[in-house]
Amino acid sequence: MLNQIINEVQQDLATILDDVQMAMLSKVLKKHLTEVIGDKQLEKEDKQNNLLPLFISAKRVEGCSSKTLRYYESTIRNLLENINKSECHITTEDLRDYLDSYQQRGNVSKVTLDNVRRIFSTFFAWLEDEDYIVKSPVRRIRKVKTGKTVKETYSDESMELMRDHCDNMRDLSMIDLLASTGIRVGELVKLNIRDVDFENRECVVIGKGNRQRKVYFDARTKIHLQRYLSEREDNNEALFVSLLKPYDRLQISGVEIRLRKIGRELNFSKVHPHKFRRTLATLAIDKGMPIEQVQQLLGHQSIDTTLQYAMVNQENVKNSFKKFIG
Repeated sequence: MLNQIINEVQQDLATILDDVQMAMLSKVLKKHLTEVIGDKQLEKEDKQNNLLPLFISAKRVEGCSSKTLRYYESTIRNLLENINKSECHITTEDLRDYLDSYQQRGNVSKVTLDNVRRIFSTFFAWLEDEDYIVKSPVRRIRKVKTGKTVKETYSDESMELMRDHCDNMRDLSMIDLLASTGIRVGELVKLNIRDVDFENRECVVIGKGNRQRKVYFDARTKIHLQRYLSEREDNNEALFVSLLKPYDRLQISGVEIRLRKIGRELNFSKVHPHKFRRTLATLAIDKGMPIEQVQQLLGHQSIDTTLQYAMVNQENVKNSFKKFIG
């Protein structure tokens, strides 16, 4: 704001003053305007030219993962470059126009579009909390209606076929652990041997936001894990390592590739780690486990996320209908 005022005054007097006089005018204006506007206001305006990095830093301090931070930054930067306005001057209409063109240009799904809206909501709510803006322009933009789909889970038969198809103890114990704990694949690959308590059949995992929680596994998983570890010839601290030397820690991509291979060989569709998580959650809910305990088991911060699993399997609804109505 300060430099903008000085530049406009200089432009108005450009035909009257020479270079020396213009320089003196700039110095005088800066001195007196600073006194009028105040140092704190100027500092705030300087920060307003660099708010996205400040937001990312704040989210990093809150414990957001690197993947989440990259998603935040790329999504918001794309908005700012397309609208070509500073964050503090973006309106609700600007955001609606952007979301509309984003959907049409990229032919994205409703779920993706709402994810973008939620990121904008987080960013502008932070600007509001930090007093950079008076009111978030996203407040009047409602959640995108995405519809609800019944997502697939593994049947008991499919689970047993996958177990029988494993040709090594690592894959067998890996499937058992995913199926009995419902942990995320990212949590699985971070596990170390010391994190597993075989006596109590539990282990400590590090979830999203570096939050720790305990998960529990069954007797079959315990037996297969112990057998797998007894066959290991390496000194790696990781619970799951590659099958070949140098026996590095297994990565997310390695788990996904291995499961897809098993799925292809069995002619199964969509075999991936998260489906084990959904299967466990569905089973727990169908058997009457309280939703709050399922939330704790899965490590969901919001119970709304857990409630999505309550609609996955409709077999219990069908059985209840037959029992009480039909």
